Amino acid sequence: MIHVEDKKFVVPGEILAEDDYYPGRGTFKEGDVVCSSLMGLVSLRNNKISVIPLKSKYVPKKGDVVIGKIDDIRFSMWGVDINSPYSGILPASEVFGREKKELSRVFKVGDVLFLRVVDVDEVKKVKLGLKGRGMGKFRKGILVDITPTKVPRLIGKKGSMINMIKDKTRCKIVVGQNGLVWVKGETDMEQITKNIIHLIEAEAHTSGLTNRIRDKLFLLIDGEIPKEFQESDDSKFDENQSNEESNSKSNLNNDSEVDDSFKSKDELEKPKLENFKDTL
Repeated sequence: MIHVEDKKFVVPGEILAEDDYYPGRGTFKEGDVVCSSLMGLVSLRNNKISVIPLKSKYVPKKGDVVIGKIDDIRFSMWGVDINSPYSGILPASEVFGREKKELSRVFKVGDVLFLRVVDVDEVKKVKLGLKGRGMGKFRKGILVDITPTKVPRLIGKKGSMINMIKDKTRCKIVVGQNGLVWVKGETDMEQITKNIIHLIEAEAHTSGLTNRIRDKLFLLIDGEIPKEFQESDDSKFDENQSNEESNSKSNLNNDSEVDDSFKSKDELEKPKLENFKDTL
């Protein structure tokens, strides 16, 4: 028996289902009853019931792609803020190999990088790396911070939502699984994109969101909604949120998708050893 509807707001301890239902993330089972263990929104998938937290911190996993900011320079590594309670480190060996170089001549405090999580140890110390296409330092642009659990909604099914924003604003956008989003374009388009991203974050749990975002972009950029979209069916454009999560994760880890955003050297700089031989 189910006691709640999909996307219903629940609180810790609230009874969600019983008998044939089994607990997913954010829930626990006591006897035959499934209860919520946190405050969030119900997610029903067949007989599995989960609760998605409204606000959560990023917990790093091996293989994740993240956006981080250099916050410390040590003897043989950079400290990196990855928008998580856990600290990230970028070892010098990930950049130079066995060579000894002056770290501050490569990345400075405040530099923003696109990185991959190489390893997470038992105390959640996060080792980061730059190996892979598209990894490196961002040039200019702005950073937008969203709740990590809302990243799949921002990406959309097979990248539908994020590609719609890119196409309309002509901005380059890179999304980290840690909830940081890099945006680069014309100044006014960067601000529009930032506002749209926050709108998606705030309304991620609602239906018909894709249509509303599409219409909002038309109004902000063109001043009007084309007639062919004014009476469109929401169901045609709104994605199934469970599919979004699985598809967005594959998009985030697809190097070719990332690489397409960095054809200009002015946007992303990846260190090459030969660049340092004369300067370091």
